[in-house]
Amino acid sequence: MILADEPTGNLDTRTSVEIMALLQRLNREGMTIVLVTHEPEVASYGSRVLTFRDGRLLRDEPVASPRDAAATLPALEEEDVA
Repeated sequence: MILADEPTGNLDTRTSVEIMALLQRLNREGMTIVLVTHEPEVASYGSRVLTFRDGRLLRDEPVASPRDAAATLPALEEEDVA
């Protein structure tokens, strides 16, 4: 199990997506990942989003189609070249 508290905080977009691609790969290989974020875009890479407020669970929602970080990287690389 990996507990990741704001793993993309203060990172540029490309590095953030690279981190998310690594975490998604580890998850596909069977590793449990618990990621804490305040960024909805980062949460969109997860398969499940739990929302808390004042220490209470407000929502527990499966994500029907999580974003694929590895598939996002090529577009970011094209932006870097341009």
